[in-house]
Formats: sequence, C-alpha cells, structure tokens
Amino acid sequence: MLKLDLQFFAGEKTEKATPKKREDSRKKGQVLKSQDVTSAIVLLAVFLFLFFASGFMRDRFFVFFTQAFTQYIPIVTLDADSTMLIYTDVLVQMAFLLLPVMLVAMVAGIAGNLMQFGLLFTAEPLKFDLKKIDPIKGVKRIFSMRAIVELMKSMLKISFIGSVTTLILITNIDKVLGLAFKSPWDTLTTIGQLAAMMGITASFVLLFISLLDFIYQKFDYEKNLKMSKQDIKDEHKNSEGDPIIKSRIKQRQREMAMRRMMQEVPNADVVITNPTHYAIALKYDDGDMDAPVVVAKGVDFVAQKIKLIAKEHEVVMVENRPLARSLYDQVEIGGRIPDEFFKAIAEILAYVYRIQRKI
Repeated sequence: MLKLDLQFFAGEKTEKATPKKREDSRKKGQVLKSQDVTSAIVLLAVFLFLFFASGFMRDRFFVFFTQAFTQYIPIVTLDADSTMLIYTDVLVQMAFLLLPVMLVAMVAGIAGNLMQFGLLFTAEPLKFDLKKIDPIKGVKRIFSMRAIVELMKSMLKISFIGSVTTLILITNIDKVLGLAFKSPWDTLTTIGQLAAMMGITASFVLLFISLLDFIYQKFDYEKNLKMSKQDIKDEHKNSEGDPIIKSRIKQRQREMAMRRMMQEVPNADVVITNPTHYAIALKYDDGDMDAPVVVAKGVDFVAQKIKLIAKEHEVVMVENRPLARSLYDQVEIGGRIPDEFFKAIAEILAYVYRIQRKI
C-alpha cells in the first residue's frame, strides 16, 4: 500500500518545468501567449493611426469620389478597355486608403507577438492531429475552467467597452443631438471624432483586460508545463543516457582498447615485470623515437595476459619490481618514458639486444 502511495505522489505534477521541457514545448509552438494582448495592441495602433492620419484619408476619399463623379459617370458606353481602366483606378485608390491601415495592423500584430514570446517559426501547430477533433475532449473543453474564464472575459469586454462608449456618447450628447442641424461636412467631422475617441478608449480598456488575461495565461501555462518527479528523472536519464547502456558502451570501449593493446605486445622490445602483479611492455625504435614508449601495461590478470602473449612471440621479459611499479603509475599507454628512467631502461634494452644477438 505504501509503495502504491509513493508511486502516486511520484506521478503527481508538482515540480516546475525544466529548461529542456520549456524548450521542447516552445519547439512545438506551445508558448505563453494571450491573444487579447495582440488584439488590443492592433486595435489601439489602428485607431491611433486613423486619428492622426484622418486628414490624409479624407483627401484620398475626396480624390476617389471626385474621380468617380467626373470621369466615370459621363462614360456613356462601357467597353472592355474602359471597364479595365475604371477597375484599375478603383483598385489604386482603394489601395491608398486600405494598405496603410493593413500595414499598421500587420506591424502591430507582429510586435504584439514578439513582445510575448519572441521570434518563433514552427509548423507543429499546423500538423493534423486526430486528438483535436475528439468529441469527448471537445465536450470537456466546453465545460472546463478555461471555458469559464473565457466566458467571464467576454462579459468583461462587453460590459467595460459598452460602458466607456456609452459614457463618451453621454458626455457628447449635445454634439450628437445637434448633428441634424449641421452640414454634411460638420456631421462627418463630428462622427469621425466620436468614433476615434470611442475606438481609442475601447482599445485601452481591452488592453487592460488583456493584461489580466496574460496573467491568467501565464498561470495556466506554468500549470500545464509542470512535471512530476518521475518525469524529471526520466528526462535526466534520457539526456544523460541510460546508465545500463552507458556502462555497456564503456565496457565495449575497454574491451576494444584491451584488444588493441594486446595486439601491440608482440611488437614490443621488452616486457618489464613485477613479476606477478605488474607487466609493462616497452618499444624503442632508434630511427623514429627519441625515447622508449609504453605500448601495453597491466596488473594481475592483464599482466599475466601480457606475459603470456610475450612468451608466445618470444619477447624478452625482465624482472624489475620497483621499475615496473613506477612505470605503471607514471606513464600512460603510448606515452614516452620520463628522463629519470632513461638509465635503467637503457641498461635493460642493452641486455635485451645482447640476448637477441646471441639468439
């Protein structure tokens, strides 16, 4: 029973996400983001642009309507060429009106996303996933805490935005009631001013709500990223490698290194022994080496293996207990003999060469 309880708590997601988990989630497109923040920034940018660029857009409207009434209406018969000419002119005039607004909205949308999660390109959210159309999960999403939060957020938007726009109309009720007695030009000017004021105010209200939504999205994001202690252990195991597999790889590497070392023993000039515990195989080539090098070394079983191979290939073995122990401790395989051992090694090699000449 205690074991089951421990397994349950080990699987409970109570730990903060690791940097690797955050990076993996980001690669999948799962980032901290509030869509309302982006929408509020886009709306505010567009209305501010309309407020300050109203004179430019007014002039473009006059050019468009002037051209329509002075050039297009007098045309009695329309042929293909005149139709294409009118169509092209209309597209150009509409582009002058709409492209600046669209460009401002695009830049504001990109800026809103960059402010929240930085630069990110991923196609993971576009991949087809059957889980997204699972009806059971769809019903759960409808009655989830997120759905309740979205409902409350929508009610706040309607209430706040409706209240501030109504307040603007009430404070300017005299202007609204006086529109019936004004000229078309003054009417358009007043309506434009009121629309800009309501749009900018509504944008700031939406921005305030979006900040609250961002706080909730951050809480929900961190909650979904939480990991259990077992998840952290598994991630560490995957990143560091399975200990069993790592030990097998190291064992295989040791075996390969041992085989390569044993293959060098027949090429050695002499094997210095303890004689039972240590064996050091030395090789010296007067033409290529400035000092003898250790081609193999070992203790106990490995030492016996080196001596056996040396005996099979008639490599001379010399017993020197202190020298064998010192060489094993101070010189690695493939390393040259230190200067302090030159005299002792030279005497041994001279002895070996005398034996080989007699043979």
